[in-house]
Amino acid sequence: MSSAADSLDLTGRVAIVTGGTKGLGRVIAQTLMTAGAQVVICARNAPEKPVATNEREATFIAADVREPDQVQAVVDAAVAEHGRVDILINNAGGAPLTESATVSPRFNDKIIALNLTAPLTFSQVFFRQISDQDAADLPTPVIVNISSVSGTRPNPLGAAYGAAKAGLNNLTQTLAHEWGPDVRVLGVTVGLIVTEEAGGVYGDEDGVAAVGQVLPMRRMGEPQEVANAVLFLVSPMAAWMSGTNIEVHGGGEGPAYLNASTAELPS
Repeated sequence: MSSAADSLDLTGRVAIVTGGTKGLGRVIAQTLMTAGAQVVICARNAPEKPVATNEREATFIAADVREPDQVQAVVDAAVAEHGRVDILINNAGGAPLTESATVSPRFNDKIIALNLTAPLTFSQVFFRQISDQDAADLPTPVIVNISSVSGTRPNPLGAAYGAAKAGLNNLTQTLAHEWGPDVRVLGVTVGLIVTEEAGGVYGDEDGVAAVGQVLPMRRMGEPQEVANAVLFLVSPMAAWMSGTNIEVHGGGEGPAYLNASTAELPS
């Protein structure tokens, strides 16, 4: 009987991680490489330093995932270098805080394109590629969409982003049903985590600590904790999982009314 460690071995598999140069995407890429995968990352700008582990280095391809021809170029480059693709992590995304009443239609279009349309386009190109290549006695190919708690609850100052992530959750279910069993499609709903960009949303270290107190785990998450979940999902240990979305959010945010209520609550 194989061990859990053997089941997490990605040797022989080729992964693409969008937005893999920094933040959560970088940690996901490094985690997959540590598990044995060959990894191709893409973003509009090259990383300041290579995305690497002691064993290997990710291949970087410059691409705007909102442009279909550039998406095709990333998949083509991965196949040209490694001969195949097996894993797609649709991680690229995000949005600055904006007032919903005044934000421009052009801004909304770009946010929805980045967080919803681009993952759909990338998934389509990936699916066409795996349909044409030899299965090579490897586990079923996998797509993992990186979603957000912003798509599961109200998202003030981020209407387009929240709506796009809600759409991404539905996309995960839809593609799993349409493309199974040839590919597994899964989602990870990410909660409040600390990345390079956290300061712009949560403030200084005191702000990060205070925000963490609204979660049952009483702290914000680390990118590695999300990357570990991604590793599990792309591994044979999750072989019967598809069309579902796992929440990695420290227990999630509690109802705000409890903090505002003047009633005497149980201690």
